[in-house]
Amino acid sequence: MSFCLRSINKTIQHTIATSRWNLYPILSQVKVFSSPKIIIGNSTRNTSFFNKLPADHLWKGITSVSNAGKKRGRGKTLARKKDLNRGQVLGLGKANMLWPGLSAPIIRGKELVERQQLPEDPEREKKLIQLRDKMGALKSYKLSPLERGWSGNKMPGRSIGPPDPIGEDKFEGFDTKVIEFKIVFNMKGNFGRKRRQSTFVVTGNKNGLAGFATGKAIDPKAALRKAKNRAGQKLMHIDIFRGHTVNHDFFTQFGATKIYVSQKPEGYGLVCHRAIKTVCEVIGIKNLYAKVEGSTNVQHIVKAFFLGLLRQKTHQEIANDKQLHLVEFSKDNEYYPKVLASPTVCRKADEIRHHEVMDFTQYCYDGRIVLKRKKFPIFYTKHKSWEVHLKKQEYLRNLDKTQTYLRAEYGELKSFLTEKYPECRPHKVPPKEKTSEEE
Repeated sequence: MSFCLRSINKTIQHTIATSRWNLYPILSQVKVFSSPKIIIGNSTRNTSFFNKLPADHLWKGITSVSNAGKKRGRGKTLARKKDLNRGQVLGLGKANMLWPGLSAPIIRGKELVERQQLPEDPEREKKLIQLRDKMGALKSYKLSPLERGWSGNKMPGRSIGPPDPIGEDKFEGFDTKVIEFKIVFNMKGNFGRKRRQSTFVVTGNKNGLAGFATGKAIDPKAALRKAKNRAGQKLMHIDIFRGHTVNHDFFTQFGATKIYVSQKPEGYGLVCHRAIKTVCEVIGIKNLYAKVEGSTNVQHIVKAFFLGLLRQKTHQEIANDKQLHLVEFSKDNEYYPKVLASPTVCRKADEIRHHEVMDFTQYCYDGRIVLKRKKFPIFYTKHKSWEVHLKKQEYLRNLDKTQTYLRAEYGELKSFLTEKYPECRPHKVPPKEKTSEEE
């Protein structure tokens, strides 16, 4: 590319001659060439090729297959797309700081949240490496049996740790478990269909202190954190009878959900709906039976169960209400009567009205009856061979109970003819003689 500057020189000389202005400063900045020069220009690229394309286009280059190739079965062993930002949460890093407005709400309740240092997680880097190693794998990520929830890797039933500390108050000994984890939609006039994650959790210290709450957010982790912290602010105290069960049987209801709860002895376990079992674990109840009737909405089940726990009466309140002694007959105590509470003024037998409910279970259930499934006889009881079997085993009926009674009464198995006929005694196996090696 070449330029000629001779015509420019003539134009400048003509302008100087005809102009009244002083153009020496201008001419001092203009460099006039007497001969033409050749200027060579090279095209340059100031940006990299990789900076122009997003990550999805780059991953597409090594993970995509044409439609014709998919039909022929190609691309089954290609690399899988990996999310290199997985496990990295905005506002949470190695320092593990609590940033208001970023990793925590600005206002919690009536308190303004301040920046604070949370306990360090020594296994943070290890968990990130495990997440990245498992990315792109064909098989799904498996949890250990202790970390699993109600069904596989899904969130309901899983533990998410204690709520975040509020100021100097730390939730030591608390554990939070997820009850419900679902996606909800809300239609807006200006934003359209708004999608959010809804979580329902329950938290407790396994010693009678528990609470539940709901949290909604676009990010699932934010929804879990919000619900967990709200549950920590709504704690309720619940009485636990002898540290393992409820005070008494009770009936509770919320909406269309009805629950009949029964008190059980130690060692019975939690025989109930899985949502009630999860609530009992965080509260500290170990032995319980609960029958759910009607709707099985987990939120209604949890709310109904908490209502029943809070409406429990103490034994003294029951005794004062009925003006009678409250006596316990337990199988563990060989049904020996034990007085649990006595009223200030006790009624006599002639003062009790004929239509009054005296059954303790009916009194606790407020006159309701549990709907039980009808029990049908076992199929083989209708056969003729079963009748023959019963006739053959007739002489052995109650044999175990009779032997136990005789040993307790006489110290040995004997009958009323033993004194007259000493040979009417069971054969005793002689003790085994000890060998020299055993001695």
